[in-house]
Amino acid sequence: MLPSKMVRRKAGRLLPALLAGLILAACSSQGPQTSNVNIQGPATARSDYYLQQVQQSDDNSKTDWQLLAIRALLNEGKYPQAAQQMSQLPQQLSDVQQQESLLLSAQLQTGQQNTAGAQQALSQIKLENLSQDQQARFYTLQIAAAQGKPSLPLLRAYIAQEPLLRGADHQKNIDATWQTLTQMSPQDAGNIVINANENVLQGWLDLLNVWRANNQDAQMLKAAVKDWQTRYPYNPGAKTLPSALNQAQNMTKASTSTIALLLPLNGQAQLFANAIQKGFNDAKNGALISAPQPQSVAAAQPAAAPSDAGTAAQPISYSGNSDSPVVSPSAAPVDATAPAAAPASQPVAAQSAAPQVAPAGNAQIKVYDTSSQPIAQVMQQAQQDGATIVVGPLLKSDVSTVVNSQTPLNILALNEPEQIQNHPNVCYFALSPEDEARDAAHHMWDQGKRSPLLLVPRSNFGDRVVNAFAQEWQSLGGGSVLQQRFGSAAELKQGINSGAGISLSGTPVNIAPAQPQGISIAGMNIPAPQVEPVAAAASSGNVDGVYIVSTQAELELIKPMIAMRTSSRNNIALYASSRSFQAGAGPDFRLEMDGLQFSDIPLLSGANPALMQQAVKSFNNDYSLVRLYAMGVDAWTLANHFNQMRQTPGYSLNGNTGTLTATSDCVINRKLSWNQYRQGEIVPAS
Repeated sequence: MLPSKMVRRKAGRLLPALLAGLILAACSSQGPQTSNVNIQGPATARSDYYLQQVQQSDDNSKTDWQLLAIRALLNEGKYPQAAQQMSQLPQQLSDVQQQESLLLSAQLQTGQQNTAGAQQALSQIKLENLSQDQQARFYTLQIAAAQGKPSLPLLRAYIAQEPLLRGADHQKNIDATWQTLTQMSPQDAGNIVINANENVLQGWLDLLNVWRANNQDAQMLKAAVKDWQTRYPYNPGAKTLPSALNQAQNMTKASTSTIALLLPLNGQAQLFANAIQKGFNDAKNGALISAPQPQSVAAAQPAAAPSDAGTAAQPISYSGNSDSPVVSPSAAPVDATAPAAAPASQPVAAQSAAPQVAPAGNAQIKVYDTSSQPIAQVMQQAQQDGATIVVGPLLKSDVSTVVNSQTPLNILALNEPEQIQNHPNVCYFALSPEDEARDAAHHMWDQGKRSPLLLVPRSNFGDRVVNAFAQEWQSLGGGSVLQQRFGSAAELKQGINSGAGISLSGTPVNIAPAQPQGISIAGMNIPAPQVEPVAAAASSGNVDGVYIVSTQAELELIKPMIAMRTSSRNNIALYASSRSFQAGAGPDFRLEMDGLQFSDIPLLSGANPALMQQAVKSFNNDYSLVRLYAMGVDAWTLANHFNQMRQTPGYSLNGNTGTLTATSDCVINRKLSWNQYRQGEIVPAS
């Protein structure tokens, strides 16, 4: 028998060898070790750190560090470096890595403004295989791919993302959902078809209806929202109201006890000021309440007198490119020129009446003449007189002075300065050619046109129209816009006599693209890349819609000149601004214009026949002054809804100059009415 000491020595020598063998055996029986790097969670470090880890890691975790580095590079806006790292990923990826790679690819494509590529990558992702953090990023990318355009898929993305968010991101989601809803037109919202199990979406749509039915009165809105919360207790909006809605139901009405109306009562602009002042006073005294319900405009419009063609008032220019409006036959009218009184044979469908603002018997209106003393002194006097809101001034230079004065008073300016400034107490209301051009872009887009041509004068006025239309067209997702300029009526007549006509071609409008907005939500940041101006491609000749900005006399030459060079089979739609709709247009003109669509303010399209009759009588059929009268009427309505327009996204009013909405800077936009010449009559455009 061996001594116990010897046994212990042998056991001591055998133990290390035995342990080493066991370790080797274990290693040989296992495959490659998986990485402990979590690519499904947040990426909180800088790209430099992750790239360093890529260099220092072995094959087991290198790919995961590389995916995190790509995400950090994208969050930092370093798209070229991220694309380079994407190209270096190995061909063989695990399922988890593949899903993350697709997410990153979608984020890269979104950052590079390749919406189609982003949507393709998103379509390959298996949502059930993603972590909550990845799902939140997935929906953020879906939202980004929608490019801010209100739609049912965008609403569904917001709703699906909401349960995944906490804190500030959650409130941002609620607010963005509400903003998307309020940006939808009533028609678009009413046409939404949802699935039977989409209870949350149904609740949101009902809340939108509640808001639109009660947003004229804060107390009614508060009661209606409370009832909605009772009916939809589990809707995320019921638990956390959208910020804008919460503000709207607690909003106090802007005081209109003392209104300072600032207008130039002498000089060239006096004619404009008188029309605006009369509209403002008539609305204040109850013109909107006393007017009966709208009917066919044929009953309201007097037939044009036989002498109208020879004695019609000269076109009036409410010009935005100079301080003072001028009365001139050759001036470019900004709000519109005098349209003809429609004969009784021209039925134009009535539209929704403007909101009926109750006459404020106790409201005091004080009118100040801005042409008699400096605008700074006028403002000082208005404040000393106890004004609670200022309506005006009218001239651009005066508006700029008032806006820069840092006045504490609420200001409804009746013009826009060259550079819009965002002040919480300032809104801008103007009748301008830019308004009509932007509205025309929307109208043509909604009718399915995608290759527009602009026929405009060779002038600064034409430049403004072209730039406004092209910028709005681009914001809608449109591509190249072509422009063709024309000169005087004499030049146009020469073109007819020579048989040259007008070919529907032109030069591309080159404008700086609107800079895209970055997105930062749910732990993911998509910086907005800087977009350089790119010259639009040359026209292929496939124009499908022409927007003509001309006088009536010019249009009488332009339309047949287009027909000289264009086959009737081409079916190219023609559109015109209200500038071409002037007094004295008889049946021959209406027949010649057959098929052409034109924009106009609702008051002149049958929205309020009784009020129009009253205005026409006051201004002796001078429809250019009727337009300014309508502006005065709407200025009263806007003054009484100043806080709502200034502070409530999506708030709108049906005015006499258009459907009125406000941008984030409180620039009042107008959606106009569109009519069409058809077989010698004027009917609503389909």
